[in-house]
Amino acid sequence: MQKTENTPLWVFLALSSIETRKGALWLIWSSIVFTAYCVPWSLYFVGNEWVAKLFLISDWEWFAMMLPMTVWYWLSMRWVDRNGGWQTAGA
Repeated sequence: MQKTENTPLWVFLALSSIETRKGALWLIWSSIVFTAYCVPWSLYFVGNEWVAKLFLISDWEWFAMMLPMTVWYWLSMRWVDRNGGWQTAGA
């Protein structure tokens, strides 16, 4: 992402090392997947050993952290989309 003088700090901090929109989409989708993983599934599937072994998180702390981070990344990408901050193909 190219930093301009009107780029807010919250956008720059979220996407400072992301150069392209495709990279931002990868970041957002991986955050969505990890957010879904952070749901304490073992609380809802009691008695299933494979669920307890695959999903190691047993409380809502990680989910409570990942959800706002994912929204932050999405809002940052949306701001850059509207303000033309992505590098062009030849740059």
